[in-house]
Amino acid sequence: MLFLATSLTYFLASAFLDPRSDYLKLRPIPPESSIDASLTYAGVNDKTPIMERYGHWLHQIITQWNWGYSPQGEPINHQLWGRAWVSFQLVMPATILTVALGVGLGVYTAIRKYKAADRTWNVISSFFLIVPTFVLALLIVLAYLQIDQHTGEHHPLSVVGLDTSSPLAYVQSLALPVISLTLATYAGYHFTQRTYLLDEINADYVRTARAKGLTKNVAIRRHALRPSLIPTAFSVALNVALAVTGAVFIESIFAIQGAGLYFLSTLQQNDINGAVGVAFLGGLFTCVGLTLADVTIAMIDPRIRIS
Repeated sequence: MLFLATSLTYFLASAFLDPRSDYLKLRPIPPESSIDASLTYAGVNDKTPIMERYGHWLHQIITQWNWGYSPQGEPINHQLWGRAWVSFQLVMPATILTVALGVGLGVYTAIRKYKAADRTWNVISSFFLIVPTFVLALLIVLAYLQIDQHTGEHHPLSVVGLDTSSPLAYVQSLALPVISLTLATYAGYHFTQRTYLLDEINADYVRTARAKGLTKNVAIRRHALRPSLIPTAFSVALNVALAVTGAVFIESIFAIQGAGLYFLSTLQQNDINGAVGVAFLGGLFTCVGLTLADVTIAMIDPRIRIS
C-alpha cells in the first residue's frame, strides 16, 4: 500500500507541478537546451514520457536509495531526511505531552461528570479546540514577550529556530513550540477519552464490578479504563504522520526548518521529487504508527492478546 500510494503521488505531482515554469519566469529566460538539461538531470523533464521518468526514478530509489534532485539540482536526500528529523524532534515530545494531558483530563472529567471540575475543563478545552493553531502560537509568543518585557528579567526561552549548540539551549528553543503544539492538539484526546470512558462506565460489566463491592474509582481503573483507551491508541497512531508533515504553522511561526515547511517549499518551487519524498515519509510514519497501535492494543486488551 505504501508503494502504491507513493507511486500515485508521483504521477499526481508530475501532472500538476510544472518545474519548467520556474525557468520561464526568469529574466532573461535561459536557453531551452539549458532548461532541458537541468530538468533531465533532475529527472523531471516534461518532454520525457512519464513512464520513462517513473522507471528511472524508481530504479534510483531501489538501487541507490536516491530520491532524485530538485529542479535546481539539489539532492532530495540531503533535505528530506534532515528536515524529517527536525520535525520528529518537535512533534514527538508534543505528542507525548498531548496524549498524557488529553487522556488524563478525559479520565479526570469522566469520573466527575457534570461537576464543576468537568464543566470548567470542558470550557477550557473547547477554547483550545476552536482557536486556530497559528493564532494560539502567536498568542503564546506575545504572552511570553510581554512577560519578558514587564518583568525586566532575561527569560532564556527562544522564539526563533532550533538551537542544538548545547542540551540546555536545545530544550529552551523547543519549549515554546512544544507547548504551543500541545495546547493546540490535546483537546481532541480529552473529549474522545471522556466520551469513550463514559460509555464504558455505564457498561454492564462495570456495574457488576460495582455490585460486587468495588469502589467507583477501582472499578473504572481495573475494568473501564483499558477498553476506553483502544480508540485513543488508534487516534495516536494516525497522528504519528504529523511527525513529518504536521506542525506547519508551528514551524512557520517559530522558524523551525522542518519537513512541514519543506513540503510547502516543494509545492511552491514545483519540486516533484521533493513533494513525493515527503509524501512517502508521511505514509511510512503512518504505517509505523498503526503497527505500534496494534501492539499497544494487544497489551491493553487481554482478549486480543490471547487471540
